[in-house]
This record gives sequence, C-alpha cells and structure tokens, in this order.
Amino acid sequence: MIGEQIRKLRLELPAGVSLVAVSKFKTVAEIREAYAAGQRDFGENYVQELVSKAEELPSDIRWHFIGRLQSNKVKYIAPFVHLIHSVDSLRLLKEINKQGQAAGRVLDCLLQIHIAEEETKSGLTEEQFLSLLEQPMDWGYVRVKGVMGMSTFTDDREVVRAEFRNLKEIFARGKLFLPDMSEVSMGMSGDWPMAVEEGSTMVRIGSTIFGAR
Repeated sequence: MIGEQIRKLRLELPAGVSLVAVSKFKTVAEIREAYAAGQRDFGENYVQELVSKAEELPSDIRWHFIGRLQSNKVKYIAPFVHLIHSVDSLRLLKEINKQGQAAGRVLDCLLQIHIAEEETKSGLTEEQFLSLLEQPMDWGYVRVKGVMGMSTFTDDREVVRAEFRNLKEIFARGKLFLPDMSEVSMGMSGDWPMAVEEGSTMVRIGSTIFGAR
C-alpha cells in the first residue's frame, strides 16, 4: 500500500514539485517500504526520533526536519540533515550556522512564516521575515532556500487558499532581498493539490502515504 500511494502521488504531482514523506511515528520497516518504491525525501518532527532512524536507514535518504527545532538540539542533526523547514527566528538561524561550521557543511533552511489564523502555529510575521532578510547574511554555513508555512485547520477551502496565496506573495517579496531562494514548502495530505495550484514547490505528505496514526 505504501509503495502504491507513493507511485500514485508521483503521477499526480507536477514536474518541479518535491514530495517529502512525513514519517514521524512510523516504523523503520514502513520507511524501508517507501524507500523501496523510490522515495528518498522523508520528514521528521522530533530530533531524537530522526537521529535514531538515520542511524538505521540507508545513507542516501534526504532527511527533512519539519518540526519545531530547539537551538540546543541543532547539533544532533547538523552532520546529516538535508533541509530544516522550520526556522522561525534569527537566533535559531545563527545557531544553525554555528553548528554547520562545527560539522563542516552548509545547512539548507527554510524560514517558517505564520500564515494561519491559529495563534498556536509558529512562524515569522511578514515584517519579521523581510527584516531578517534585510540584514547582511554573509555567514558561510547556512543557506536560506525559501519559505515554509502551515495553513489553518479548517474546512473552509477559501481560507486555506488565501493563506497559501499569501505565502507565495511573501516569498516573492523576499526574493527581492535573496534572489537565490527557490522553495515554497506548503501543502499536506488534505490540501496539497490547492497548495500546488498556488505555487508550492514542496509538499509534506504523511497520512496519505502511511495511513492515519
């Protein structure tokens, strides 16, 4: 079933849109099944779980950290993480640069933007995002690749569409400061087709692939 779902999603996703399989709380065996179907990008929310799985699974997996990241945990994933989706402060960005230097590698990141109506969702405001990009960023071990956002949990599709559209517009304004940005990570199992319509380049899909928890 896992392999079938991945193949189905690949047929439905347009060229240029990456699929991140959200594998939090999933077993190593389940991830291996997805890997056997050709999936290489996996997203995890918890540092300890990510480190444990990375030790057991093939080294060519591209691990994405998609959860809330504490500064004191960056050092554990810096040696191998492919992309950090959830950078929501200048302080965290500086720590990622520091740990990238310690690990001897440039760490790719997305800046998380708060686009939802829910206060519980984290992220930078548009003003904070643009202010951060205005600062000179000549650090050698961190690279901002784009933005990430999470929509409101609601059945109102137009609210969600407006939030996705807003994130893409914020991304476009950010490119005036950082032209090399290329990624807009938005859209999950329930709303990814709409996210793609509004300009997503990367979708994070868990339950559609692995089944509900």
